[in-house]
Order: sequence, then structure tokens, then C-alpha cells
Amino acid sequence: MSRYRLLPSPVLEAVLRDHCAHARFVWNLALEQHRHWRPGRTSAPGYLEQCKQLTAARAEHPWLAEGSQMVQQQALRDFAQAMANYFGGRHGRPSWRKAGRDEGFRVVAVKPEHVRRLSRRTGEVWIPKAGWVRFRWSRAVPAGAKSYRVTMDRAGRWHVAFAAIPDPILPPGNGEVARRFDVIRVEDLKIGNMTRSARGTRGDPGRNVRAKAGLNREIMRSGWGLLVRRLEDKAPGRVEKMLAAYTSQTCSGCGHRDPESRESQSRFRCRACGLTANADVNAARNIAAGHAVTARGGDGVTRPVNREPHLLLQSA
Repeated sequence: MSRYRLLPSPVLEAVLRDHCAHARFVWNLALEQHRHWRPGRTSAPGYLEQCKQLTAARAEHPWLAEGSQMVQQQALRDFAQAMANYFGGRHGRPSWRKAGRDEGFRVVAVKPEHVRRLSRRTGEVWIPKAGWVRFRWSRAVPAGAKSYRVTMDRAGRWHVAFAAIPDPILPPGNGEVARRFDVIRVEDLKIGNMTRSARGTRGDPGRNVRAKAGLNREIMRSGWGLLVRRLEDKAPGRVEKMLAAYTSQTCSGCGHRDPESRESQSRFRCRACGLTANADVNAARNIAAGHAVTARGGDGVTRPVNREPHLLLQSA
């Protein structure tokens, strides 16, 4: 997640504080509804029902209607995701948000035209109900880069890619990836480790530093982490991160695993059944089929935690 320091005027700062207060208020209301549930009572309302209740509350309370509906609905969406993570065993139970401690709100699906660069150090972002708010870039634009578009085109590209993939069943215009699949599996890439500098230390200097720096830039420019975040926003609770150990050595057709089947960086040929495919495509098929371990690991009973599944030999 990219973080930038906002530089709002006093008037805009008051608007942003109101956004924080509204998001916190909506979150706490949703939490109170779920805390009220007890065995025997009807289930707490879901995200869609809470959005209807939010519309009614905005019509009844002018102070709430003055805020951004997008910010308030995103707070409900974040709460729904937090509850899904809690029931899925991936996170603790959501807690109350307090003024002065939990100050923040989220705006997702930012379009490229909603961010613009003013200078080498400052830019502007469009925030609902606030307008253009200045912020400080974390670094200067590299020589030859196309200003902010290197970053924002990446965000827009993934957003457009999700909507552009056609679906053979759904009608035109409804072919987003998030709507097509019940479960979406992705490789759990450690991007921070992959883009670590190779400079080393004064006593132990690194090698091929410039080549590694170029590789790091290409990895960051690809936006793999942004792709996963977009998927999680569009398909909350349905994205699984898989530890893809041995998937590039395992045949997606017969399941035979042999390191020698990976003949090169791009070529895979199974030594058992003879299946030939691109190595990355073969690994992706294994990940999509669930022939890997989820990043959060097993339950510790039926299978080990964060380990590759093994065949068990049982004696009669």
C-alpha cells in the first residue's frame, strides 16, 4: 500500500476530519449490530442491507448526508471484509473505533485522472466532497519517467483489465473477474523480499547492483501487489493466497513432480506423461486448481501449517 503525506488547507483538513468521523461512526454502528446478535436472534444485516440502512440514515440526519456516501459505504465494505476475515480465521474480531486513535478513511478505485503532479515534490489527489488535496510525493520522478502516469496507469490498467475480460455466460458489461469465479487463487509473492537491494555493505559489497536495481523497478512497475488488492476489493473473502512451492516442478496434468521436468525458465515437459507447456502457465494451473498450500497455512490437525502436502503411507 502506498502512503503519502497529505498537505491540506485548514478548510480541507476540517472536511477530511469529518470523513474520518463519519467512517468511524458507520463502522461502530455496523459493529453494534453484530455485537447485538445472540443465539436465537435473527442474524445481523449484511453489507447490502446495511447500505440500505445507511441511505435511510442519510435522509434522516443532515449532518451525515453532508459527508461522502462513497467514504461511508467503503467503511461498511471494510467492516464486511473484517468480519469475513474473522470467521475465516485470518484475523481477530473487529473492535470499536475511537476518536483520536482510529482516524482514517479509504477511497478505492482511484482513476488515473484523479491524481496529478504539480511539481517534483508535490501532487494533488481528488477526494469526494473535499476536492483536490495536495500531498507530498515520497520520491522525485526518475529522469525519463512519464511523471505520475507510471504509477497511476498501472492502477488504471488493472481496473480496466478486470472489466475487459469477456465472460461466455454473463451478458456484455458483466464480465469482471470478481463476478466470474467463486474462488480466486493467487501466488503469495513476497514482493518486499524480491525487490530488496543488492548493494550489500561496505565490508561485503553486492554484485550486479545495477542489474538488480533495474529488475526491482520492473517488478514494482508491474503492480503485482496492486493486482491482489484490487481483487480483494472486488471479491472480498474469495481471494486465496497460495504458497506456490513446487508448483513449477509439478505437472498440472498428471500431478507428477520432478525438478528435471522444468527444462528451462519458460519450458515445462513432464517426464511421466509428456505434457508440454509454458512453465509459468503450468504453475498457474496448479495454483488455480489448489495444488499448493494457502498462505495462512493448514489447521494443524488435518494438515501441517504452511507446508507442502505429502502422501501418507498406511500399513494394513
